[in-house]
This record gives sequence, C-alpha cells and structure tokens, in this order.
Amino acid sequence: MQPDRNKWHRYGFLAPALAGLAAAAGCNSNAQNQPVAPLAPAVEVTEVAAADVPIYSEFPAETYARNMVEVRGRVEGYIEKWLFKPGSEVREGQPLYVLDLRPYQAAVQQAGGSLRQSEADLDFARQQLPLLQAEANLAAAQANLAKAQQDYDRLKPLVEHDAAPKQDLDTATTALRAAEAGVRASQANVDTTRVATSTQIASNEGKVESLRGALRNADLNLEYGTIRAPIGGLVGDTLVPVGGLVTPNASQPLTSIVPLDPIWLRFKISESQYLAYQRRRPAPEQSHLELVLADETLFPNRGRIENTQNQVDSRTGTLELQASFPNPQHTLLPGQFGRVRFRTEERKNVILVPQRAVQQVQSMRTVFTLGADNKVLARAVQTGERVGENWIVTQGLEPGDRVIVEGLLRIRPGMVVHPEPYRPAEPGPAPKPGG
Repeated sequence: MQPDRNKWHRYGFLAPALAGLAAAAGCNSNAQNQPVAPLAPAVEVTEVAAADVPIYSEFPAETYARNMVEVRGRVEGYIEKWLFKPGSEVREGQPLYVLDLRPYQAAVQQAGGSLRQSEADLDFARQQLPLLQAEANLAAAQANLAKAQQDYDRLKPLVEHDAAPKQDLDTATTALRAAEAGVRASQANVDTTRVATSTQIASNEGKVESLRGALRNADLNLEYGTIRAPIGGLVGDTLVPVGGLVTPNASQPLTSIVPLDPIWLRFKISESQYLAYQRRRPAPEQSHLELVLADETLFPNRGRIENTQNQVDSRTGTLELQASFPNPQHTLLPGQFGRVRFRTEERKNVILVPQRAVQQVQSMRTVFTLGADNKVLARAVQTGERVGENWIVTQGLEPGDRVIVEGLLRIRPGMVVHPEPYRPAEPGPAPKPGG
C-alpha cells in the first residue's frame, strides 16, 4: 500500500496545473470568438475663425526697356577703335567708338587760324587810324580857314581906304573861299571815314563771331569723333565693325543701350477690373506692386503703377498699365515674364479654410467637420476668392467649427475619428494669392 501512496504523492501536483491550463484554453477560445473594436483613424483638424483678409489680384506681366537709346554717329568717319564689350554695363559719357580724327583736327586748326586773323583785323579797325588822319586833315583845313579869314578881314578896310591894292584883297578873298571849301571837304572826309570805320568794325566783329562759331563747330565735330554713351545701361552688340563707315543719316544704328534701373513692366487688366480698382483704389502705402518671377521667386523690390494707356483695347476689352520697379542690381532684363500682383481690397470678418480641405463634386463643394463627439459631418460650402493656399468661405461654416484638413481619404460621414492639430507646410518663396 505504501508504494501506491507514494505514486499519488508523485503525480498529485499535476492535477491543479492541468486544470489551470484547461481554464486558460477555454478563455482564449472565447476571446478569439469575440470581435475587436477598430482604432479611430487620426485626422488633422483646424478651427476656423473670422478675420480681416487682404485681397490681391495677379496679372501676367512682361518687362521692357522704356527708354532704350540707339547709338548713332553725328559726324562722318571711319571707325578706328571699338571700346566696349557687348552685354557689358556702360556709364553715361563713356567712350564707345573712336573715328579717324585727323580731318577734324585739321579743321580745328584752320578755323582757329582764320579766327586769329579776323581778330587782328578787328583790333586794327578799332584803333580808327583813318578816322584820326581825317580829323587831323580837318583841323589843318580849319586852321587855314582861320588864317584866310584873318587876311581877308585885315585887307578889306585897307582897300576901302585905298591903303592897299585891291588885288591883294582879291587874292585874300580867293584864299578864304578855298579854305572854306577845304574845311567842308575835310569835314565830309571825316564823316565818311567815321562811317566807314564803324562799318569796318561791325563787319570785323561779325566775322570774328562767325569764325568763333566755325571754330566751335570744328571743336564739336572733333568731339563727336569720339562716340560716347548717351545714357548708362546695358550695351548691345556693335552693328558696325572697326573700319566701317559711320554717317549721321545711316538707317542702321551703331549699337543700342538699355537702361535697367528702373525696369519697366506692362500688364493688362480687364475693363471691369480697372473700374473696380478705381473705385477701391488702395492707400499709397498699400498700392505697391509685387513681382513673382518665372522661377516662382519673389522679386525683392516693390514697384508702382506709373501710367496707363489712354484707351481700352476694343478687341480684347483690356487696358494696359505700365509700372516701374527699382532694379539696382540689374537682376531683371527686358523681355522677361512674370506675374505682377497688388492689393485691391480688404475683406472684413471672413472665414478661411485650407484649399486641401475643400472637396468638389461637379458644382458642389463640401468640407468635413467634427461634432462634439468627434464624429465626421459633411457640410456644403460656398467659396469666394482664393488667398494664398486658402479659400474664403462665404457660406456653410461658422467661427469655431473644426474642419478636417488631412486624412480625408480614410474617413466618411458618421465615423468617429481621432483629431490632431493641423500643421501647415512651410510657405514657399512666393505663395500665390488668388485674384
């Protein structure tokens, strides 16, 4: 009997263990037969609020050179030197071409010599030597007249008293008449010489002025022999090589210069947009233009509208506006394209939602919102202008509504979700506010 009791002692401890395993197996079987509740999908949510939003309009624009200058020669000559590189920056007054200057240097020397000779003639005329001689002759004739008059006056009473021969009085009378004629002739000579001298002086003065003008013209032609940049800017390629003939009336310019600061833009807006802009013209501090370049970067300097065309194009119904942008670094060149934008109005107390939160089926737009129990609700909305990456919602939402932005493909109306705050991506270099 002892061996049997030892046997039960050896194997008796297995019974409780087997019972526990059987119970555990039964529990696992029941757990596998019951359904497991799915986890709520995570979505990103933003809470909308009313705010004042500026509205921008955007238009395609093209840069152009408003004050481009064609470089032409003012005198005729052959090009001896070419002093610039095409596409380089030139300053106002910088030499570009040098013509053969020898003919113009000779013309300056000739005009200078003629002027000096004429000035010498003028100095001689101003000394009035012929007039002085004529006046001296007049003085001598007047002295002779005085002596003849004295002789006549002395002899006349003597002859009347038979104290002197009558023949002496006749001689004195003849001498008196001759002296009077001599005085009149000398006076006439003085008058004639005075007029002639004045005429000669005036003529020489006019000749001197004319020759001074000729010398100035020769100097200008010599100066024009070095063709300089009339303005500063970017110079183009030369169209006349070294050795080519330059003429003032040539149809082809030598080259062209494009000023780059400021750079000009032209863009067109519709008639209705122009009228709306005129009615809601922004304040000067809000009327600056921004330029988005072709690579979607924002040009660092802001511009302004300078003027408009004087009429609307009847074929397109648009009006061209012209604007200028500071371009000190010469980043922009004529002929580039971009988008110009400016603030046209400010909407008060509007609701913005990210564009990616709005779904469109045919003509209906909807968003998914969350109720208090985190259940998904679908709402039809009406949208207005696009502002950056957002839509203005005019109907369908109220401030405080929670709108689902991310995770839209994993949800449906009535589903309970797990909301997380929406974290928008970092904005690019030039966000696009719609218009």
